[in-house]
Amino acid sequence: QVIKCKAAVMWEANKPFSIEEVEVAPPKAHEVRIKIVATGICRSDDHVITGTLVMPFPIILGHEAAGVVESIGQGVTSVKPGDKVIPLFVPQCGECKSCLNTKGNLCSKNDIGAARGLMSDGTTRFTCKGKAIHHFVGTSTFTEYTVVDEFAVAKIDSAAPLEKVCLIGCGFSTGYGAAVQTAKVEPGSTCAVFGLGGVGLSVVMGCKVAGASRIIAVDINSDKFAKAKELGATDCVNPKDFKKPIHEVLIEMTGNGVDYSFEVIGRTETMTAALACCQYNYGVSVIVGIPPVAQNINFDPMLLFSGRTWKGCVFGGWKSKDSVPKLVADYMKKKFVLDPLITHTLPFSKINEGFDLLRTGK
Repeated sequence: QVIKCKAAVMWEANKPFSIEEVEVAPPKAHEVRIKIVATGICRSDDHVITGTLVMPFPIILGHEAAGVVESIGQGVTSVKPGDKVIPLFVPQCGECKSCLNTKGNLCSKNDIGAARGLMSDGTTRFTCKGKAIHHFVGTSTFTEYTVVDEFAVAKIDSAAPLEKVCLIGCGFSTGYGAAVQTAKVEPGSTCAVFGLGGVGLSVVMGCKVAGASRIIAVDINSDKFAKAKELGATDCVNPKDFKKPIHEVLIEMTGNGVDYSFEVIGRTETMTAALACCQYNYGVSVIVGIPPVAQNINFDPMLLFSGRTWKGCVFGGWKSKDSVPKLVADYMKKKFVLDPLITHTLPFSKINEGFDLLRTGK
């Protein structure tokens, strides 16, 4: 039946979240209803609020979470009630060209680009005050219960601590995968990471695991440097400390530019700086931060002509349904840590305070 529960509804852009009672419809065929136990706050959620990422309102945001299956629709075989799961904002249908190609992971069933804010059958499972509420990238985790398509949920180890592994639903996997999966950082290489939020720090961890000999962390907030060093950064650079452009600073520091650079902010200026700071002939630069809508990049094509590679990656290049359970297993085997990425733990009712902490860089 319908579940009534609390959810943080975003009625319109640039307003605070409103904690409301919502009705969550039961799952239809090939759908799964999940009790959300823990959810992370991600800059991508904030981009919707500010209009940088265009989505239909009213909407329930949130996409980095972990929970327990409450009920399943007809025909669901990969999970059952009681299973611990992570919802997948990049789904894996297993049938589209990206899913079938070994190099691809951005399943065509995603709702990121031309977002409809609906389930794959074109309807919503949320209502509030008699109004239909949109879903967000097929997950909508800022609610006590959500409904997702079966191809957008992964069953994980029943012993996993949900308040930690929820980060594998987005931030950690996105950054870590950008280094080990998309860039394929090699032992002994040099790396630069622009932006030291949770995703940027996860890139640092990925570069370290891959054996990079030098990891230069770049941020305009020097308060972030201690944690970056704790997680593997060898150098920390604040662009505000220099008169010259940051890419020139990095080229001087390394003699020839870095082998790999990562832009984990979502700003066009830093994307071109990250490209320019990598080695002119074989450097690889990866765009990890969501680019702002309706902004174009102007850059000198010689930067690419000389041999550099410019790449993007969504969700760290991982095929989600296959990879998320393995990443959780790796966490359980202590192959990487997640605790340093968690700065605050708040009750659901304080979600607006959580976003204030995000916006002030805390």
